[in-house]
Amino acid sequence: QVQLVESGGGLVQPGGSLKLSCTTSDSGFRLLYYAVCWFRQAPGAERERVSCHTSGDGSSDYVDSVKGRFTISRDDAENTIYLQMNSLKVEDTGVYTCAAASLGWGATFYLEKSGLDRFSGWGQGTRVTVSS
Repeated sequence: QVQLVESGGGLVQPGGSLKLSCTTSDSGFRLLYYAVCWFRQAPGAERERVSCHTSGDGSSDYVDSVKGRFTISRDDAENTIYLQMNSLKVEDTGVYTCAAASLGWGATFYLEKSGLDRFSGWGQGTRVTVSS
């Protein structure tokens, strides 16, 4: 089973930026053909869906708390999904993980309605710490 790999996390001050990457070493697994979502889990909290992108209709969606600050994008040549995070806040701290689901709906469905059992390829995550 394919596994996605996240990178790009780190320690940043409030107001700073980070760009996370989600890819796979399996060249036969093209993220282009899947819905991909970013999740985060803060210490002591449940996993939260942050942003999703679907290549079928090119749609993206975000949880309200990150709208206007985060941007999800896709580089097909690099087979990578990015999450650009700007104006970071302390509450953005957590382990960020990406996962993929079969296409069929728009990004909002995967962000708000889809069960987690649709997703696969969970990586180890990359830690983001926002602190002064």
